Amino acid sequence: MIGTLRGRLTLKRPECIVVETGGVGYEVSVPLSVLSELPEEGREVFLFIYTNVKDDAIDLYGFLDDNGKRVFKSLLGISGVGPRLALNILSGSTVEDFLSAVETEDVGLLTRIPGVGKKTAQRIILELREKLPKTGEKKERAYEDTLSALVNLGYKRAHAQEVLDRAYQKGIREIENLLKESLKYLNR
Repeated sequence: MIGTLRGRLTLKRPECIVVETGGVGYEVSVPLSVLSELPEEGREVFLFIYTNVKDDAIDLYGFLDDNGKRVFKSLLGISGVGPRLALNILSGSTVEDFLSAVETEDVGLLTRIPGVGKKTAQRIILELREKLPKTGEKKERAYEDTLSALVNLGYKRAHAQEVLDRAYQKGIREIENLLKESLKYLNR
């Protein structure tokens, strides 16, 4: 499997790019967000590569960082999401925006991406919200545990975070007190 690729960018088109290394030109599909950040043709480029092997072809998908590749691979693990749709999803938003949409359960943002319907968006959120890295600043362990408890109690993650942030800003740091304070707001 090809894990990374460094070489001279010889062709740059929306449908694919070609990276030449060692006398061989590798055709690589990249999200539009990656395409816009690549240097002009003739310059050196370094990409993290996902290799998709099929019966009749070997397709390469390129990303600027390992995080983009990891999100792409996670999307492929969802029923009904193939490489083309996963590439479309990462073309329709940045990795950070996608992670944020999954974290906040923003079905609307995901359904604006061509090829993603409401059911697919809901499936993506359901299957990836706990698997993907979180965006934004990291809170203390008590914050994360309390948030997890609220979500497990059936509250929407975005609403639970909003309420938990209020309690956290009051200086409450113990999990029991964070949970009590959060539930006061949620049960109003």
